[in-house]
Amino acid sequence: MRRSAIVLAGLCLLLTLPLKVIRAQADAAAQPVNPLTGLRVAEPANLQRNPVIAKISNAPAGVRPQAGLAAADLVFEHYAEGGLTRFSAVYYGQRPSRVGSIRSARLIDLELLPMLQGLLAWSGASDGVLALLNANAHPERLYMGVQYEWPVYWRDPDIASPHNLFVNVAALTELAVSEGVTGAAALKGPLFLAQAPASETGPARLIDLHYLAARVTWVYHEDSGLYYRYVDGQPHLDAGSGHPLHAANVIALFADHRFSNIVESVWQGVTHYSIAIDLSSGGEGLLFRDGRQYALRWARPAPDSLLRFRDADGATLAFKPGNTWVQVMRPPAQQDGVEGLTVLGSAG
Repeated sequence: MRRSAIVLAGLCLLLTLPLKVIRAQADAAAQPVNPLTGLRVAEPANLQRNPVIAKISNAPAGVRPQAGLAAADLVFEHYAEGGLTRFSAVYYGQRPSRVGSIRSARLIDLELLPMLQGLLAWSGASDGVLALLNANAHPERLYMGVQYEWPVYWRDPDIASPHNLFVNVAALTELAVSEGVTGAAALKGPLFLAQAPASETGPARLIDLHYLAARVTWVYHEDSGLYYRYVDGQPHLDAGSGHPLHAANVIALFADHRFSNIVESVWQGVTHYSIAIDLSSGGEGLLFRDGRQYALRWARPAPDSLLRFRDADGATLAFKPGNTWVQVMRPPAQQDGVEGLTVLGSAG
């Protein structure tokens, strides 16, 4: 009798809901989930297109704030050369109209392209990297900025070259569609759960990462449940919104780094070689979410597979729904000088 009364009350409540509320709830339930964030997307058609991987400059300091980083589902920060870092920002659920500044590709993109089945937005590459990219399984997915004009790429006359090249991710996607290049990517993302896992290895309110020529700090904000990003002690902002960049998840990913024989640049008599970063062989790392840290093991089962993450007991590690920043670092055994990672349980 009591169960019947509860069911009847529920039906009565449903009947009293405005029709527009019911439709809104139905529309929300019908929206597909982005496998890179675990969130429903406002534009389902975006998930029927390949992601776009944009190469975004992070040096010198004058390139900040960059445009469009806040809209990325996934950002890899990795070494370029000379101890400086660069971003590979992945756009899947959103396709912003201004992203950049766009800079040249690196060897890591040979790993990211098959992993994400993505289109590459880049300005160019050294001869050695260019040859390898052109020999990859899908050279038709390479959209080099110097070969295209407005509305896909353009140079902002108010910004000094070479840090003034920008891409319209939506326009690049439509160009790929018109050329028959893009289609639905079969991406199987990580597990997303709002509830934080119980396998934490300690609190993580402040994450301090040192690259050879860059310092990145993530500070956890209890009110939002997000980590906010600082670079060299200053808040890292998005040029479009003016708001601080933040992440639901931050990963410190330790991966083998080896210098290749490909020359990237010569500066003040010093030759800088392209760095091969191994995102295939697996390794260790740390996941930070909800003010907590989790030791992890990462693996990549196949070239066209996203990274898989497990905790110390071998269980699949759950990410917080939202965006993720991956701080690609050399393993402790390869680190030199100032490189390293410090995690504090308090941001004070």
